[in-house]
Amino acid sequence: MMINKLKNLGLKLTPQRLAILNLLEGNTKHPSAEEIYKQLKPRFPSLSLATVYNTLEILAKAGELQEIRIKADKRHFDPNPNPHGHFLCRSCQSIYDLDAGPLEIQRPFNINGFLVEEYTLYFYGICPNCREKSSSQ
Repeated sequence: MMINKLKNLGLKLTPQRLAILNLLEGNTKHPSAEEIYKQLKPRFPSLSLATVYNTLEILAKAGELQEIRIKADKRHFDPNPNPHGHFLCRSCQSIYDLDAGPLEIQRPFNINGFLVEEYTLYFYGICPNCREKSSSQ
């Protein structure tokens, strides 16, 4: 699916780019570019961090994935481009997709004369795993 999108964006289908796409496909961990790089570097010694960033940025600009800036120090990427919330656990620092109920907002939409084309919804707190660990101690 994303392979055709890469072709449509005029990108060469290099083994490194295909590996990035394969790693992202269905990935709900919201990896950073650095995490993708570290995971793929052993299999692709010629892979550069710049290639990872460039590929991710092209896909994000094309609307094929979301760039998540829920943490101040790192950009993370979500292969699900549809609008949905993200939750950052303040304890373990994991990022989760969060379905906050019906977010059936059609884009673009108008609020008091402002044309909203995109929006981001971030939630912060403690995940169920960390809550369970703290209550069992």
